[in-house]
Amino acid sequence: MHPPSHSEIIEAESRAQARRRQPWRVLLIFLAVFFALQYGWEMGRDSAVERVFIDELTVRPAAWIIDRLWPAFQVHAEGHRLVAAAGRLNILNGCEGMETLFLLAAAFIAYPFAWRTRLPGLIAGTLLVFALNQMRIVVLWHAFLNNRAWFGVLHGTVLPVLLVAACLVFFLILLGREAPRQP
Repeated sequence: MHPPSHSEIIEAESRAQARRRQPWRVLLIFLAVFFALQYGWEMGRDSAVERVFIDELTVRPAAWIIDRLWPAFQVHAEGHRLVAAAGRLNILNGCEGMETLFLLAAAFIAYPFAWRTRLPGLIAGTLLVFALNQMRIVVLWHAFLNNRAWFGVLHGTVLPVLLVAACLVFFLILLGREAPRQP
């Protein structure tokens, strides 16, 4: 019995990589991770953790952004609400972008990326979801004040789909960079 040659090691790694990329395996890991994250988030409902994510990390920055864009409204954060003389908008569980972040995190964990791609992808993806969700809240505030009919369509359908689609594009870009290049 002799030690494996370099080409045998490369071939064995290639076979192992192909097994890790089996679609059913990736799907099962994706679903397990997504539902575990979602379950954990649901267990934290009405907790200090939820208040930090919604009140401090979602509402407060959104109020700051809106106040910079439209200072005449004098928007400020009060707990989970954006408040101004023109109206109040509640930002509740589900409005903070966690589900989208969980989808993206589950995709990065399920797909067998190299850690040099996975970790920066998760960090950049988290920042992307945060930034896009802040833009979503700003758009919703504007629609809330100017066209309530559009608010419902934007809130329930258009903006969530755009948020998920943007994250999918981000994931696919990193996937394309990770794919082995042919010589």
